[in-house]
Amino acid sequence: MATDELAQKLQRRLLLEESGPEPAPGGEEAAAGWASGPAGQEEEEEGGRSSMLASADSELGAKLSRRQDINEGMAQPRQAKVFNPYTEFKEFSRRQIKDMEQMFRLYDSGKDGYIDLMELKLMMEKLGAPQTHLGLKNMIKEVDEDFDGKLSFREFLLIFHKAAAGELEEDSGLMTLAKLSEIDVSTEGVKGAKNFFEAKVQALSSASKFEAEIKAEQDERKREEEEKKHRRAAFRELKSAFSQ
Repeated sequence: MATDELAQKLQRRLLLEESGPEPAPGGEEAAAGWASGPAGQEEEEEGGRSSMLASADSELGAKLSRRQDINEGMAQPRQAKVFNPYTEFKEFSRRQIKDMEQMFRLYDSGKDGYIDLMELKLMMEKLGAPQTHLGLKNMIKEVDEDFDGKLSFREFLLIFHKAAAGELEEDSGLMTLAKLSEIDVSTEGVKGAKNFFEAKVQALSSASKFEAEIKAEQDERKREEEEKKHRRAAFRELKSAFSQ
């Protein structure tokens, strides 16, 4: 295609040289515009390449700047989106983590896997401890490891981790959230503690406690299946008695 166009231009040039100058349609300005067309196109392409290079340089500069902040301790590296809460937060029982997950999903009204500022606002209001806009932002900032301005489930668990470890101020919004959440730990692996803040002492190792909890859940499912079988058998007997 480009070769044919070039051949046509060369042929036209030869005809012009043989027959003398031929005015271009539209006058000299149009002819000048026709002659400068390819050059203008090259300038436009060069400008596009320059813009792409500038964008790439800006992105690389931002990445290098963040890496420097991480190295200097001014920023935290982003965490993987997929994680295992049972292995990472070993101080909590499976029941506790499930209760926290249920609570997280309850207030994640957008169902996007995050609790944003407005959802946290509604959460604190329902817990009976409304916060100011600045207070809500500070709550998120304290556990917001990836600096996206909202809470992932992992960051939500960090609230309770910090509360149990005594790393939160007593009058802070996060401590208020942890106290008012009423995560029930009275029946799971913490010596019958009546509230979350009495659950710091664990009698079993993390591995054995994890196995014991799984076994307890399996036993509970077996009991439920047995009860269903008994109910179905009793129903069949009752139905048989009425059919006679």
